[in-house]
Amino acid sequence: MENSMKNIFILFFTLVFFSFSFSALAQREGWESLPDEELTQKEAELRINKFVTENNNLKTKLAAIEADVDRLKKELDEVNKQIKDCNASIYSLVGATEADVSKFRQKLGVIDGKVRQMKGLSEDVRADKTDEIKALENELNEMRMNKISCIKEFYDKIISVARDIRGLYAEKKIKEYVVGTWAENRDCLWNIAGKVEIYGDPFQWPKIWQGNTTQIKNPDIIFPGQRLTIPPAGPLTPEEKKAERKYWRNKRAMMESDQTGKKGE
Repeated sequence: MENSMKNIFILFFTLVFFSFSFSALAQREGWESLPDEELTQKEAELRINKFVTENNNLKTKLAAIEADVDRLKKELDEVNKQIKDCNASIYSLVGATEADVSKFRQKLGVIDGKVRQMKGLSEDVRADKTDEIKALENELNEMRMNKISCIKEFYDKIISVARDIRGLYAEKKIKEYVVGTWAENRDCLWNIAGKVEIYGDPFQWPKIWQGNTTQIKNPDIIFPGQRLTIPPAGPLTPEEKKAERKYWRNKRAMMESDQTGKKGE
C-alpha cells in the first residue's frame, strides 16, 4: 500500500512537470515574430485566434462606419433638398428659373474672365482697348438691370467686377524724346521713329512731325536739345498721311527745280 501511494505521487508530479514543460514550449518567448512554419500547434492556434479576433473587430468598425456613411448620406440628401427648395423660392421671387440663373452665372463668369485678362495688360495696351472696356461695362450694367443680380450669389460679385472694370480705364503715357546730335546720335525724324523704344518703325516719322508742329516747321530740320512729344503708336491718321504726301510733293518739286536750274547753267 505504501509503495502504491508513492508510485501515485511520483506519477502525479511527473504529469505536472510535463504539463508545465509543454505549456512553456507552446508559448515560447518571442514566438509572435516567428514565421508560421516554425510555430508549434498551440502557437499557431493562438495566432489564428488573434487574427480572427482582429478581423472581427475590424468588421465591426467597418459596419459602424458604413452605418455612419449611410446616415450622413441621408442627411446630405435632405440638406440638398432643402437648399434646392430654398433656391426655388428665391428664384421665384425674381421671376427666374434655375436655367435662367445658370445662364446668368455663366455670362457673368465670361465677363469676369475677360476683366481678369485685361488686368494683366499694361496701361498703354489698355488705353488702346477703351472701346472693349466700355463694352464690358455696358454689358455688366445691362446684367445689373436683371432682377437675378439681386441674388446674394451675384450681388457682391457684380459690384466687385464693376470696380475692376473701372480700374481698367487708362490713358497712354506721353513719351518725350530729347533730340541728340546728328554726328553722335544720327537723329532725324526717320531714325527717331525707327528706334525700338519709340516706334520701331521709321515710316511712322510723320506722327512725330505732326505731334510737334509748333517746334518743327520743316521735318528735315530738327535741333539738338529739342524735347519732342511722341504720340501713341498706330496707323497713320488721315491728317498725318496728308502731311506726308504734301511733304513728298514739296520735296519732289524742290528736286525738280534744282535740276532745272542746273540745266539752265
